[in-house]
Amino acid sequence: MAHYLILIYAPAQPTGTAPDRAEHDRHADELAAAGTMVAAYALQPGTEARSVRADGVTDGPFLETKEVVAGVGVVEAADLDAAVAIAERNPVLREGGGVEVREIESGTLPG
Repeated sequence: MAHYLILIYAPAQPTGTAPDRAEHDRHADELAAAGTMVAAYALQPGTEARSVRADGVTDGPFLETKEVVAGVGVVEAADLDAAVAIAERNPVLREGGGVEVREIESGTLPG
């Protein structure tokens, strides 16, 4: 089985509520129970980001966009179609966001 990176994009101006957060938590619990989730992380708002380039460090994300990367995850799936099927269940899709799925080519884990 391969690992796939799940990039979760949400509107730059968050509209989430406590029930929305609970729905995301249930989704994560379902993936963990199914054994497909390797890791998942929600990110702080882009206003807390720092962008690093050769000429220096600036506040905020690289680009001003309507959507921001709100979270990342890694899932294990048989193939890209199976990983996309997992991504299609992400609650952010009902909140005006999107999900990008990319196969992880290589990497290491410490330890």
